[in-house]
Formats: sequence, C-alpha cells, structure tokens
Amino acid sequence: MAIKKGLDCKLYRGTAGSAATTLMKNVKDVTLNLEKGEADITTRAANGWKQTAATLKDGSLEFEMLLDPQDADYQAFNSAFYSDTPLAMFISDGEGNGVEGDFVITNFSEEEPLEEAVSIKVTMKPTNIGGSSGRAPAYKTDGATT
Repeated sequence: MAIKKGLDCKLYRGTAGSAATTLMKNVKDVTLNLEKGEADITTRAANGWKQTAATLKDGSLEFEMLLDPQDADYQAFNSAFYSDTPLAMFISDGEGNGVEGDFVITNFSEEEPLEEAVSIKVTMKPTNIGGSSGRAPAYKTDGATT
C-alpha cells in the first residue's frame, strides 16, 4: 500500500457551474469534512438495538492561504467572499480522484500571529446559488463523476 502525503494532493478552483481547473499554489492544510445526518429507524424488531439510517450528506472545505494581495488565488477568494460569488472547487488526491462541486465561502478569517506569516483561514460549503447551473458536490474517480 502506498502512503499518500498531503503534499501530493491538489486543490483546484474555477468558475461556479463549470469544472475547477486552476491549480491553487498558495494553499496549505486542506481539510474536507464529510458526514451524513441520521434518522432513527428503531423498531421493536431491533432486539433492543437502536438502528440508524443515513440521510443527507453534509460537507465543508477548510484550508489556509497566505495573505498576498498580488496572488491570484488570494484575489479570487477575497473577491468571491465580498461579492457572495460561489466558486467551483475540486479537492483531489493528486491522481484525479476527489470531490468536485460549487461552494460558497462562509468564513474568511485573517490570522496575524507574532512569529508567523499572516494567513487567511477559508471555510467553504456546498451551494446552489448558481440556480440550475449550480453543481452539487460529487465524487470523481480519475476524472469521471460518480
């Protein structure tokens, strides 16, 4: 089994409604949070066990970037946050597999530690602001959506 390093993974951005194809360079510490809601489906036939069915998927994308007003990635996210514009995002393992969809920025926090570079913490969540052209997240395997 080959161990995958975070350094080998990729994060892409793009225009909502289309594929995310711009590789982001000014990014570190990416986290893709995925979970499902739960519905209690316990009946008396469960032999005293509580039973659960998975319901709606929920997710968020979190990452950090350095504050660099000349950087195209910073400019894109700064603009998208202040204009409430969604972005296409592809969170990839570096081999074409991962989650892609349209996301809106819900957090754009600036951190100014004494001994570190100023950074921006970004949180994004799936959206359909684009209306019928908006894309719900989907898992891609080697470039094909599943």
